[in-house]
Amino acid sequence: MNLEPLIERTRSAAVHRPEGTIVEVNGLIVEVGGLRAAIGDCLTVPSAQGLRLEVVGFRKSHLLTTPLGSTAGLRRGSKAVFASHGGTTLVGEGLLGRVVDALGRPLDGKPLPAALSRVSLDREPPDAFARQPIRTPLSTSVRAIDGLLPLGVGQRVGIFAGSGVGKSTLLGMICRGSSADINVIGLIGERGRELNEFIRQSLGEEGLARSVVVAATSDQAPLLRARGAETATAIAEYFRDQGKSVLLVMDSVTRYAMALREVALAAGEPPATKGYPPSVFAALPRLLERAGTSPGQGVITALYTVLVEGDDLSDPIADTVRGVLDGHIVLSRKLAERGHFPAIDIGSSVSRLVNEVAHPDHVAAANRFKDLLGAHRDALDLIQVGAYSPGSDARVDEALRLAPAFDALLRQRTDEKTRPQETLAVLLRLVGAKGK
Repeated sequence: MNLEPLIERTRSAAVHRPEGTIVEVNGLIVEVGGLRAAIGDCLTVPSAQGLRLEVVGFRKSHLLTTPLGSTAGLRRGSKAVFASHGGTTLVGEGLLGRVVDALGRPLDGKPLPAALSRVSLDREPPDAFARQPIRTPLSTSVRAIDGLLPLGVGQRVGIFAGSGVGKSTLLGMICRGSSADINVIGLIGERGRELNEFIRQSLGEEGLARSVVVAATSDQAPLLRARGAETATAIAEYFRDQGKSVLLVMDSVTRYAMALREVALAAGEPPATKGYPPSVFAALPRLLERAGTSPGQGVITALYTVLVEGDDLSDPIADTVRGVLDGHIVLSRKLAERGHFPAIDIGSSVSRLVNEVAHPDHVAAANRFKDLLGAHRDALDLIQVGAYSPGSDARVDEALRLAPAFDALLRQRTDEKTRPQETLAVLLRLVGAKGK
């Protein structure tokens, strides 16, 4: 019996990949017919330089896909070939000190190391009851944070700011000075110039050496920008699973939400709040909850920047993110315009875990500092017009006396690092452990 034909058919079936045909291109949506696939699966178009398409929905018998690159050269009737189930990314120790894109491809001109493995981009958050409690303070080397808004290892915090108030500079300071083992930095929707400046100036060689940077610039396809946030989170999860203390920085979660909005609207989902479809508000907590503590020793401390239009904190994305996270740091445009950096508005910022990670004397001193700072701010108009009479209010008098020292504590050069013990010593010296 001649078995060659049977062997040949078996070999052909083994290497065969299902194919479909592009039937329509409408904005960000490419419809593919004649092929079955699931949400999140990837296709490639060989005739368009291997363009990757990701399945985002269905319309009758057609797949709705969105491109992960330029659609130049795409034609009706082009073949779309099944590529992979779901999204994955490369992970491993060899990524430290490297800059990659949302698909894991190097952007720094160096080849990727061989000893890397692949993990899924879509993972469930750790079980709520299995998470370790947050008890260890995180050192950021930023006095305004360590002294007045102490953070814990495993905490998730939002940095809320408008454009041009120094959020990237603050992130660079924290990445260089934090006590975390590894930084994973997701730059989502940034301009190319800002990406270069952040890596070379804000992060620097010292910060980059223990960091992995995932960059998805503003000129890239919206789904690629969204995938950049998921790639950074998956890389952080890998290092957490190795028992590391990871600092995940995402700049910005707002642009992640905007990218999801573009894709969802193009696929036909109706808008809900301020043009954002309901799927965006479902995706945000799913992404943010993946950070934090875990059942094991590894932990992800996360900082997410949130862009607020006109410094309006009631923006729907800002409101949703603030409700999910464990604290928020607000950057003030008024402080930035005065040259006060980092421009952290202490009165508007909150760390929800301060009582769990700070000594009671530290908490009392921070509260006393905030009380005096608030008294000075409330009386500022009277002081500026000369209508305030010394002796009228003891709190205001003390705030005026300590104002220069307060200002010196809160201002900090970008290249300056202060140990938390030194910051606490200055704070206690100024206002006393018990607010005396």
